[in-house]
Amino acid sequence: MVAVLDRAARLYGGRPAVRDAAGSWTWSRLSAASRRVARNLAEHGVEPGGRVLSVLRPGREFAALLFGVLRAGCSLIPARPESSRFELSHLLDDAQPVLVVADDDAPAPPVGGATVVRAPALLRDGPRPAAVPDTRSAAAPSGEALLLYTSGSTGRPKGIVCPHRAVVFAARAIAERLAYRPEDVVWNRLPLSFDYGLYQLFLCALAGAELVVPPGELSAGETARLREAGVTVLPLVPALGAVLARLAERDPRPTRVRLLTNTGAALVGADAARVRAAFPGSALVCMYGMTECKRVTAADPDEDLAYPGTVGRALPGTRLFVVDERGRPRPPGTAGQIVSAGPHVMAGYHNAPEETARRFAPAPDGDGTAVWTGDTGRLDADGRLYFLGRNDDLFKHRGWRMSTLELETALLDVPGVRSAAAAPPAADGVLTVWVATDLTAPEVLRALVERIGAARAPDRCVVLAELPRTAHGKVDRAALRTAPRTAGRPR
Repeated sequence: MVAVLDRAARLYGGRPAVRDAAGSWTWSRLSAASRRVARNLAEHGVEPGGRVLSVLRPGREFAALLFGVLRAGCSLIPARPESSRFELSHLLDDAQPVLVVADDDAPAPPVGGATVVRAPALLRDGPRPAAVPDTRSAAAPSGEALLLYTSGSTGRPKGIVCPHRAVVFAARAIAERLAYRPEDVVWNRLPLSFDYGLYQLFLCALAGAELVVPPGELSAGETARLREAGVTVLPLVPALGAVLARLAERDPRPTRVRLLTNTGAALVGADAARVRAAFPGSALVCMYGMTECKRVTAADPDEDLAYPGTVGRALPGTRLFVVDERGRPRPPGTAGQIVSAGPHVMAGYHNAPEETARRFAPAPDGDGTAVWTGDTGRLDADGRLYFLGRNDDLFKHRGWRMSTLELETALLDVPGVRSAAAAPPAADGVLTVWVATDLTAPEVLRALVERIGAARAPDRCVVLAELPRTAHGKVDRAALRTAPRTAGRPR
């Protein structure tokens, strides 16, 4: 991706690249900043192959760190700036980063004895160590570019090893389908620790477009800010789309938005219609994927209007299968497990060989490795995919990929919680957890927010004296569904 950045600097050098609350950088300035980061990483003892954990806020400095880490031949672990000690302790133990990078004005991140460097120290000018190339990346194509943590069936997030080669291929394939333009302005409300948000930087670099990271929280003036910024592209998850649609309805003056993209969870039916109506003249591209291969499919603009429910065809240069329990392709129109193969498939899970072997297995056609998603879908006769659901305890909630075990592990970290259980969201979309504790439900939810963040927190908590058990001593999840519901979101 460093070559992509340097190409953007050559072709679009004076055009804006990244804008945040503090200002804007051009592509030339971003490229130069990434060179300084690469040189200064070497001064801080980070050698090619080393890992750097970022807790930076989204914006220009994060973009410089991302490309600088890649230029130095290192790997970036992006984490939310508000990550808790509970979350960061797992990343530190599992990934063993050499360096943690934080904002200059942020409190010291809760990272124990790990070495913390403030962003300005990596952006300053200084002597150039000969070991760090100034114009090209020091990384091998097969080397690790990113370690992206996502929920897993073990109860703790697991790191997906993303090689340079796969990241570049995936970004180019998505760019071919989405066709961002040099004049585009992309409004990114998505976390840059979330691969959907992170790849917006790569897509903008490929097109020479501008990425805008809006300040603060969503508010009543969001549509006016979109209009003032000249925004043309909105990457959405359904929850974000619903809020933006509601705000746009209150301020119906036209915007320049021409393209809406969606992945993370399906934006369909009335929700899709409402977002389209809020931004008249825009087209919606529905997509499906998972971090293990970044993206599986992308539809043509507004293809879902002619083929309701579709999430599009396989990315260019990749292969898509729907298979039965024995791995045999299913006929068009019949449901089975979704399997994706091609150069976009990542290298597996860090420190998790058994899970890697289950998820990253030989492709159904015998050609290389495929991601066996565990999701259910069907293909039509023209190769369009229709996503039908998830088969395991992984689920999407507010666009975040989560697992029941991850929630249960975080709940059991709350002092006073004796036992805990979680289940995927019910048909109404409400995510509920059950706990045995003497705490109140709001107290449990507030403690959970401190551990996993408000965006990933459940909607409802049920406090019981004890969790119901089966004859074998396991939590009786069917009985949990009939338990009284005692609390909503924390206030």
